[in-house]
Amino acid sequence: MTYRLWLLAHLLGVIVWVGGMFFAHAALRPALVATLTEAPLRLRLMAATLGRFFTWVAWAVLLILVSGLMMMLVASGTRGLFAVPPYIHAMLALGLRMMAIFGHIRFALYPRLARAVAAADWPAGGTALASIRLWVLVNLVLGMVTVAVAIAGPGLA
Repeated sequence: MTYRLWLLAHLLGVIVWVGGMFFAHAALRPALVATLTEAPLRLRLMAATLGRFFTWVAWAVLLILVSGLMMMLVASGTRGLFAVPPYIHAMLALGLRMMAIFGHIRFALYPRLARAVAAADWPAGGTALASIRLWVLVNLVLGMVTVAVAIAGPGLA
C-alpha cells in the first residue's frame, strides 16, 4: 500500500471513532434525554447503541494503529521510526492514550452498564452511563487535539 492509501485508511478510522463520539455526545444523548422521559428506555437504547458502536470503534482503533505505524514506516524510509517529525510522535502518544481510555470504557465501564440494564438496576445503569459519557468526552477532546496536531504539525516541523 502506498502512503496515501494508508492515510485514507487512517482517516476513515478516525472519522468513525471521533465522529461517532461527537454524534453520541452532542446529538444522540441530548435527543434521548429530551424525548425519552423514562430512564429504563434510555439506558436500554444506549446500552444497545454503545455495544454496536464499540464493535466499530474496536475495528477503527486497529485500523488507526496499523495505518499510523505503516505511514511512519513509509515516511521514515530506511532512517527508522524515530526519524519522523515530533508532531507525529505527539499524535502517536495521544492516540495511544485514547486507545487506553477506549479500553477502559469498553472492558470496564460498558460491562457495568450492560449488567445493570440486564438486571433492571436503573440507578447503577445511570451511574455507569455517566462514567462512560465523561470518558467519551475526554476522548473526544483528545481526538480533536490530535486532529489539530495533525493539521498544525507540518507547519511547525
